Amino acid sequence: MKFKLAAIIFVLGASTILAQNNVKGTVSDLENIPLAFANIVLYETENKKPVTGAISDGNGNYQLKDIANGNYYIEASVMGFKTKKTDAFQLEKTTKELNFSLEEETQSLNEVVVKGKRPVIRQTAEKLIVDLENSDMVNTNLKDVVKKVPGIIMTNGNISYAGQGNIRILINGKTTNYMDTATLLKDLPADNIAKVELIQQPGSEYDAEGSGPILNIILRKNVNLGTHGNIRSMVGYDNRFEYRTSASIASYKNKLNWEAYAGYSKSTYREDLILSRKVLEKTYSQTSISPFAPVSLNTSGRLDYFLNNKHSIGLSARRLQSDSDRTSANSTSIFSGNTETKLFTDNRFNRERITYTLNPYYEFDDEKNRLTLDFNYVNYSYDNENNLFKTKESIIDYDSRKYFQEATYKIYTYKGDYKKNVSDDFSWSIGVKYSDVTSNSNLRSLIEDTNGEFQFQPDQSNRFIVDETIKAAYSKVNFKEGKWSFSGGLRWEESDTKGLSTSTNEVRSRKISKLFPSASISREITDELGASFAYSYRIRRPSYSSLNSFVYYYDPYTFEEGNPNLKPSFTNSYQFNLTYEGQPFFNVNYRETSDILFEIISQNDTSAETSRSIINLAENKNWSLSLFAPLSFIKGLDGYTGIIANHNSYVSESLTPKLDLSKWSVTWYTSAEYELPWEINSEISGFYTSGGLEGIIEYKWLAGLDIAFSKKFLKDKLKVSLEYEELITRAFHGEVKYANVNANITSDWTRHNVYLQFNYSFGSKFGKNKDRGNASKEEQNRIKNNN
Repeated sequence: MKFKLAAIIFVLGASTILAQNNVKGTVSDLENIPLAFANIVLYETENKKPVTGAISDGNGNYQLKDIANGNYYIEASVMGFKTKKTDAFQLEKTTKELNFSLEEETQSLNEVVVKGKRPVIRQTAEKLIVDLENSDMVNTNLKDVVKKVPGIIMTNGNISYAGQGNIRILINGKTTNYMDTATLLKDLPADNIAKVELIQQPGSEYDAEGSGPILNIILRKNVNLGTHGNIRSMVGYDNRFEYRTSASIASYKNKLNWEAYAGYSKSTYREDLILSRKVLEKTYSQTSISPFAPVSLNTSGRLDYFLNNKHSIGLSARRLQSDSDRTSANSTSIFSGNTETKLFTDNRFNRERITYTLNPYYEFDDEKNRLTLDFNYVNYSYDNENNLFKTKESIIDYDSRKYFQEATYKIYTYKGDYKKNVSDDFSWSIGVKYSDVTSNSNLRSLIEDTNGEFQFQPDQSNRFIVDETIKAAYSKVNFKEGKWSFSGGLRWEESDTKGLSTSTNEVRSRKISKLFPSASISREITDELGASFAYSYRIRRPSYSSLNSFVYYYDPYTFEEGNPNLKPSFTNSYQFNLTYEGQPFFNVNYRETSDILFEIISQNDTSAETSRSIINLAENKNWSLSLFAPLSFIKGLDGYTGIIANHNSYVSESLTPKLDLSKWSVTWYTSAEYELPWEINSEISGFYTSGGLEGIIEYKWLAGLDIAFSKKFLKDKLKVSLEYEELITRAFHGEVKYANVNANITSDWTRHNVYLQFNYSFGSKFGKNKDRGNASKEEQNRIKNNN
C-alpha cells in the first residue's frame, strides 16, 4: 500500500521526510566473542524488500539510523556462521536494540555473496543520493551509473540536469584526476562505485567553484580481508569495433591494505557537425565527419597502513595516457544564386594527453573526532598537432595550415579537515585548503606558402601562462532538535590569478576575496512526509583552457577560440524539497547568476568565418520544478519515473544588439529494473525533453532509450552484461538567430551501440579469525564512510 500511496501522492503533489527510528545491537558467536564484518540487512515485512544495511565493527556493534515507521525484520550473516533472522517487529519513533548470537557452520566457506539488492534513492536538503553499496549492478561503467540518477540526462557523452550543463564531477569529494570527462565515464567500472551524490546545494565543506550541481562519485572501499581481485573485458560496436580490458587486485592483511589496477581501452565513436548559414547573399552548407579512435592506458595503486586503532597513513598514485589520431573530412558548398562552389578539406589531428597524480594522506579517527590531512599533486600535459589542408579538385583557393598546440598544467593542493561529533544530534567541522595551479599554453600557427613550405605566423601564435593560487577556510555546524534539522556553513576563498601573454608581454591579474554562505533547514511533517529548504552562494571561474589563446578549427570556416578577458560568475541558488519516506518527491529550484560564462557564436561577413567563444553575459535566471515517483508499486518492477519543467533566460544589455533569450522545456525520465527468468537482471532507461537553450543555440526535442541485461555464472564469480545503447535517440537540431548570424546546426553521433562485458572475480573476500584485536578496529575505520 505504501508504494500505491506514493504513486497517488505523486499525482496530487504531496511530500515527505524520514521518521527518526534507530536500531542498534551487537553480533557475537555462541561463546560471546564479537563478530566483525557481519552483514546486517533490514527488510520490510510485507514485501521482503531490503531497506538499509550495515556492517558490524571490530567490537561486533552495528547501528541502523533514520528508519521510517513500519514493520520490519533483520537478517544477520557473516562468513562461516549460519544466517539468523529476527521475528517481525514494529518501529514507531523509537530506538530498538537487537542482539545476535550466531552459530558456526560445520563446513568452511571461501566467501560470502550478498545478492540482489536494488539501488536506494534518498533526498536530503542538500543532495540526492543513489546508494549502490548493496546493489547488483546491471550496467558496466560510470556512464551507465550516472543514468541512474533521477533527472540526469546524457546525450553524446554530455551531462545535464534541469537545464544546467555545467556539472562538476568529483571522486570521493575531490576534483577528478581525469581532464577528459568522456574517458572518465567509460573507464570507471560500475562495480567500483558505492554511491552517487547529486549535490544540488553544496555546503561549505565543498569548493565554492561551479554554478550547477556537483556529481560526487563515492568509490567502494577495500574492506575485504585476504587477497582478491577481478578481471574485466569488454567488446562492443560504436561506429567500429572497440574493446576494453582491465585487471585489479587488492589485499588486506593485518595493518596493511593495498590495491593495484591496470586498464587498456580502444574506443571508437563518430561525431558529425552539419551547419547551414546565411552570409550576406550567400548560403554556406558545411559538413564535418569526425571519427574518433582514442587509445588509453590507465594504471593506479593505493597503499594504506594503520599505525594503530586511531591513526592511519596512505598513498595513492595514478597515471593516465590517452592518444587520439583522427582525420575529419570536411566539405563546404557555397551557393550564390544558381551558382555552387565547393571546397573539400581534411582536418588531421594527432593528440596525446598524459596525467600523473600523487595523493598521500594522514587520518586520525576515534569516532568522536576525525582529522584528515591531504596532499594532491596533478601533472597534466597536452600535445596536439592539427593539420588542415585541401583535398580533391576545387576552384576555391585555400592555403593549408598547421597548428601546434601544447599545454602543461601543474596542480598542488594541500587540505586539512577536522570534524567533531559532539553527540548524535550535534556536530561541527572546520577546514583549510591551499592550491597552486600553473598552466602553460603554447600555440604555434603555420601557413603553407606558394613553394609548399609552412611559414610561422607570429600574429596568429601566442604563449599564455596562467598562475593561480586559491586559499580557503570553512566552518560548518549540523544539529537536530525534535522534528527540526539544521545545517549552516561559511566558506572564505581568496583567488589570485595572473596571466601573461608572451606575444604582447601583457600581464593581467585578478584577485578575488569573498565569503560564500550556505544553509539548509528540514522539518519532519508526518511519519512519512517532510520538507526542507537550502541556499548556497557560489563562484564559477573560467577554465584554464578557455583563458588561453588556442584556436580549434572544425573546418576552414568554423573555429573555436579562447578569451583571456573572462572573469568569474557568481550564483545564488535556492531549493525547496518535499520528500516521501525519504525519497525525492517534489522540488523547486531557482538560480540567479551574474556575469555568467556564456557560449556565443559570431560571424565575420567579410571572411565568412564563424567562431564560437565564451563571454561574460550580464545575467542568467533558471527555474526548475520536478516531480518524482517510485515504480515499486508495480509487482516485480523496481525503479522510478519523473518530470522536470525548466525555464532558462539570458539577458545582456551590453551586447549589440541586445541579447534576450528565454525558453521553457519539459523533460520526462525513467529507469526500471526487472528480474527475468533464469535470474537474468534487466534494466531499461529512457528520457524525452522538449528542447531548450544551450548557450545561444535553441535546440529542439531530444529522446533516448537504453536497455541492458546481466547474469551471473560460476557461483556468482562471473558476471556477463549485455548493453544496447542509444536504441532510440535523435540527433541534436538547433538554430541561432542573433545579430548577423542565421544558422541551423545539426550535431549527430553514432547510435545503436552494443557492448558485451565479462567480469570475473577471484580470491578470498572475508577472513574467519574472530579475534583480531586492534586490527579489527582499524578495519572498522576503513568501512566507515564520512563523505
